[in-house]
Amino acid sequence: MNKKILSALLCAALLAAPGVPTRAEAPADTSQIASSEEMTTVDDVTWEGMEAIYASDLYPGSYEISVDSSSSMFSITHCLLTVKEDGMSAVLTMGGKGYLYLYPGTPEEAAAADEAEYIPFVENAAGDHTFTFPVEALDAPVKCAAFSKKKEQWYDRTLVFRASSLPTEAYQNLQVTTAETLGLEDGTYKVDVTLEGGSGKASIESAELTVKDKKMTAVITWSSSHYDYMLVNNEKYLNLSTDGNSTFEIPVSGLDTKLPVVADTTAMSKPHEIEYTLYFDSQTLTPSK
Repeated sequence: MNKKILSALLCAALLAAPGVPTRAEAPADTSQIASSEEMTTVDDVTWEGMEAIYASDLYPGSYEISVDSSSSMFSITHCLLTVKEDGMSAVLTMGGKGYLYLYPGTPEEAAAADEAEYIPFVENAAGDHTFTFPVEALDAPVKCAAFSKKKEQWYDRTLVFRASSLPTEAYQNLQVTTAETLGLEDGTYKVDVTLEGGSGKASIESAELTVKDKKMTAVITWSSSHYDYMLVNNEKYLNLSTDGNSTFEIPVSGLDTKLPVVADTTAMSKPHEIEYTLYFDSQTLTPSK
């Protein structure tokens, strides 16, 4: 028998033999996967009671959104979420240039995948590295493998795209209580506010809601004097208090829903922005005297 034919038949038999992986079934190259010892501290970015938000829950459009990362080495400085009827994607702007590729999955899956499935970086006009990443759901852990340029290894990351950072008008079925729906007259009202986020040590000491021409604003006083500004819908509001706890006047788009805000604290070694949500309870409204 021709030696070439014999060699081909032998190779085919070996590939078909049980327990011998074909090229498509070959295991991942573990040398390309960072071990747990090579990982920095991993933060838990999930929380109890998380409820996933899908594209079908939102109106199509583009929205700035906050993203929590399980690693300080994977810093996202800005994120723009695009919602379409068939799904969501996000443009992640990175705080550095240390990653060449992302992959929507685990490092093991990334190492075994075809290179055509990798997501390469794109440099924006400012020279930052950006990645366009698929997002299955908000308020749900999203697996992301990141390929280090320096280490030439895949690192395991978990991302959570924070639904609370979207404007209320992004939601299709969100029932928001407003001054108009409550029939509130122009004036000022005391109201209870629940604060969530941060370390859990801070709280809202007092709040007074003002209604004028169906629009609402609130003067809120924190339990701390260490906040120097707040961000609401990307607008900055400065501390009104020169003596005592930090006080701000901010717009309120709705009651009985979690409103995302950012507050900058000076209590640490350097100023630090912290994400919170505020919940104004309409059941506690009483006219101010």
